[in-house]
Amino acid sequence: MKKIDYKNELNPAQLEAVESIDGAYLVIAGAGSGKTRVLVHRVAYLVEKGVKPDEILLLTFTRRASEEMLRRASLLLDERCSRVSGGTFHSFANATLRRYAKALGLANNFSILDEPDAEDTINLIRTQMGFNKSEKRFPRKKAILEVISKSVNKSEKLEDVLYDEYPQFLEFSEEIKQIREEYHKYKIEKSLLDYDDLLVYLKKLLTNHEEIRLSLSRKYRYIMVDEYQDTNKLQAFIACLLASEHKNIMVVGDDAQSIYSFRGANFRNIMDFPQLFKNTKIITLEENYRSTQPILNLTNEVIRGAKEKFEKNLYTKKKGEQQPVFVDAEDENGQSRYIADKILELREEGVESKDIAVLFRSGWHSNDLEVELASRNIPFVKYGGQKFVEAAHIKDVISYLRIVYNAADQVSWLRALLLIPGIGPKSAEKIINALIPGKGAPLVTSEKNKEEVNKLFNILKDINSSMQGPAEIIEIFLEYYQPLLKNKYDDFHKRINDLDSLLRIASRYKSLEQFLTDMALEPPERSLAEAGLKDKDDSTLTLSTIHSAKGLEWHTVFLIYVAEGHLPSYRSLEDEEGIEEERRLFYVASTRAKENLFLLKPHVDRNPRSFMDGGGPVLTQVSRFLDESKIMDKLLQIEDTGNEFDAGYAEFNEDIDKKGATDKEFLRMMQEHFRDKEEY
Repeated sequence: MKKIDYKNELNPAQLEAVESIDGAYLVIAGAGSGKTRVLVHRVAYLVEKGVKPDEILLLTFTRRASEEMLRRASLLLDERCSRVSGGTFHSFANATLRRYAKALGLANNFSILDEPDAEDTINLIRTQMGFNKSEKRFPRKKAILEVISKSVNKSEKLEDVLYDEYPQFLEFSEEIKQIREEYHKYKIEKSLLDYDDLLVYLKKLLTNHEEIRLSLSRKYRYIMVDEYQDTNKLQAFIACLLASEHKNIMVVGDDAQSIYSFRGANFRNIMDFPQLFKNTKIITLEENYRSTQPILNLTNEVIRGAKEKFEKNLYTKKKGEQQPVFVDAEDENGQSRYIADKILELREEGVESKDIAVLFRSGWHSNDLEVELASRNIPFVKYGGQKFVEAAHIKDVISYLRIVYNAADQVSWLRALLLIPGIGPKSAEKIINALIPGKGAPLVTSEKNKEEVNKLFNILKDINSSMQGPAEIIEIFLEYYQPLLKNKYDDFHKRINDLDSLLRIASRYKSLEQFLTDMALEPPERSLAEAGLKDKDDSTLTLSTIHSAKGLEWHTVFLIYVAEGHLPSYRSLEDEEGIEEERRLFYVASTRAKENLFLLKPHVDRNPRSFMDGGGPVLTQVSRFLDESKIMDKLLQIEDTGNEFDAGYAEFNEDIDKKGATDKEFLRMMQEHFRDKEEY
């Protein structure tokens, strides 16, 4: 029988984690420290020590992750490892609920609503209740489902979710509550469960039926949870309840990489684990196998400033002396030009495009860069958001400009007309037939939409594209488009930055023809759904939000907009917990780099405020995460791009700096710890 030499295959900290069997363990796995290797070897170690495979439960966040871990464990030891119970929280909940459905009054043949089905159900209820006929702009099905789901996953009151993330719908809080109640009744009557229900009902099963909890806890004698920092309160509670009898549980994660609070992930879960399990042994993995030491010196210093953390200091045996580079570019386009120049330089040095990534806090941060890369014929794929010119609201505005350029553009006319409330495809077709030369049809509009149609016609009539540049034309249309934007998109406030970017990009052009030509970029060759799949033959550069980049790595990483208001985001500036998560985002982004790390910010933000609010150029301040502990002086190579440092900039920085057997007691403690603010 195969014997594994764990001592030679693992470093001392990894070995300690693998050989730890009985009891509660928290493994703090620093970035690039071999977290997956530990889980794979621990599965093999438990089986090798005689633990029955079906007594081991491995909970992960994707099915692919659990399948890959068990496949690797089987190759390491033998096929017994493939019989370990592995899967996501939702798949485990589904299997358990089907077995014990009767205890909850559910039919075991319940159907599961996927997201589109759930949205359609919400829409049906919304229509039946007459809210679709509201005179005011009532939220659509997708937004309503998001609010309800976040309330469940964050264990927060619906009003709190609205206040924090959907303030434009606060006035409809009572109506959304009514829809939630009807949605719940509908699912009960039709024997339906959505994704959130799987966790909610499993929690109810484990808390309300002690005999079932005891049975499951005895069945799964050894529990492991991957990426514990990403669990929400429901998931953490479920994992702890399953381990409540034997307390043999190992959770693996990194508090410094807890960045998904917007999905419901709760930073407190990993921080409070040792308080729930009093005899928890904390094992810290600090040897990094990814980055050079200068990069780790920077990330160690940044995370050292966290208000609450588990102490660790990443180190590596990997050779490399290049310090991370800080670039204070002239402006947004200067930032883009620097990156494009450096990418071409790196390619000459033999670094392939697939080994380079540009990361950013928000999807719109890359808008200018995308245009610059396209103009240089540098292919790229973007993760964590649509390609800039493919976003619906950008296509809306560009359709107006295309009509200005070519009045016979029927496709653009159709898009522009369908934006007007009350105009459907048939009405739009009749109007187009009357407008396009040679059609000879009479102009037909109802009194209801005649005023809006005429408003569009009058704008088009007054524009002189030979005298006005594309930016001026866009400004005219943005005033007209603003109410249409609010009417069409529930998340209109999140799309405004894209329109600001479009305006800034257009300001660099004198010719409408050239602007439209440059905007007609080829779409990405790969679907965004493939994010995370590393195709070794792929020669494209990666553009990605930091959230989508977690778990990946590249030879060279550019992190852009490293400035106050961008990273950290302005939305977090008044919230201490928000600032702490922004710090962790910075840490995650920086630890993706293996050899080179470039940190960039525009010296001047040409239009930091929305076109809806007005505003003009301002001098930016470097991100507070680089301004601490003299990081700029000690740990970064400053690259001069010719900017003049003036007294006004210093005063600006200084001003901002100033602001700146059943254990009943254990079960009771957990019940209180994970208590929802609102029960479901």
